[in-house]
Amino acid sequence: MNFIEELRWRGMLQDMMPGTEEQLSKEITGAYIGFDPTAKSLHIGNLATLMLLKQFQLSGHKPYALVGGATGMVGDPSGKSAERQFLSEDVLKENQNAIKKQLERFLDFDCGANSAEMVNNYDWFKEISFLQFLREAGKFLTVNYMMSKDSVKNRLQTGISFAEFSYQLIQGYDFYWLYKNKGVRLQMGGSDQWGNITTGTELIRRKENDNDENASYSAFALTTPLVTKADGTKFGKSESGNVWLDPEMTSPYQFYQFWINQTDVDCPRLIRVFTLYSKAEIEAIEAEHNQAPHLRTAQKALAKDVTIRVHGLEQYELAVKASEVLYGKATLETLQSLDEKTFTSVFEGVPQTEITREAYDNCPSLLDLISVTSENEIYPSKSEARRALQSNAVSLNKEKVSDEKLPVSEITLLQGKYLLVGKGKKNHIIKVN
Repeated sequence: MNFIEELRWRGMLQDMMPGTEEQLSKEITGAYIGFDPTAKSLHIGNLATLMLLKQFQLSGHKPYALVGGATGMVGDPSGKSAERQFLSEDVLKENQNAIKKQLERFLDFDCGANSAEMVNNYDWFKEISFLQFLREAGKFLTVNYMMSKDSVKNRLQTGISFAEFSYQLIQGYDFYWLYKNKGVRLQMGGSDQWGNITTGTELIRRKENDNDENASYSAFALTTPLVTKADGTKFGKSESGNVWLDPEMTSPYQFYQFWINQTDVDCPRLIRVFTLYSKAEIEAIEAEHNQAPHLRTAQKALAKDVTIRVHGLEQYELAVKASEVLYGKATLETLQSLDEKTFTSVFEGVPQTEITREAYDNCPSLLDLISVTSENEIYPSKSEARRALQSNAVSLNKEKVSDEKLPVSEITLLQGKYLLVGKGKKNHIIKVN
């Protein structure tokens, strides 16, 4: 399949300008997508457009990833009801460097003629004065044209600053600069970016053709639908907020769990957008899933592909092990294999008792340990703890115990500080500080 055919069957094509498909069919074409460094990590909303660049490269074309060092200083008003807070230049630079590293995980920067390139619009805007920009870009587009864009119209009631109003002109100039200096013919993005992108194509047409209204376009626009759930709500957030690609902001286990918990009705859309499985592979996965939906074949395939590409095979395997812990299939060996961050992610929200190392070492037996009085006590008395042990209702690190005299020195602490205590079907954690 060519690029457009690939997007069509994956449901990743929203709009494109006339002539786009013809341009792509006649030569290797350069296309770019911009990523503003408003955070130190991309999130899975960005991942949808990043997959657009990945599919573009796989089809033989040349992708450009633009990190918006300049546009990040202004903030895109598209889809926003209020103006963003400005970030300091130091924070923006830190975010830019982090995002560059993430982009390198997805695109091939050393594959010949269609190797990916990374650019930063600050590199050309830092050389342009305000007056020069007005002459270079401002004179070519009317205020009426700029106000017709949804990103502006939707903010007229609540107010929009001159800085945000000018954003589409700055983004349009990005396209013009890349067109002139890199030969880029296509800008892509989410469907909410259509107005900003077509501002770029219009700026190029007017500058290159001396404002000839009858001139044909030589730069093109293409957008992909914003990913939503089947019920129409926004996709990409968990209970704790955005799902980030940075493992320090969203752990690989939490990332894996986000995908594994998607509904059957959402999976067909997500597996086409976010994975690199072929059409035949996806159809086979879906056929197997429909045979036994309770086995969640589609969710597992989705979570595997995305987690490996974002975090690597080792972290994927660790996330699968951690999931086994959550659903009660884990052994002591599995628990010991989890790093501390994954362990705390799995048991987030589980009641926890903290005791000092000295208090732990001075507990003569298991009975004394699990009846320690604290703010989050496990058993409120030794008699209740003893009855639980005698009825085989207590486990340590997923292994049943009944010996109330078991020496504390013989108990294995996970990561040298945690003990997972099972109270029937409920978990409790002792943390030794």
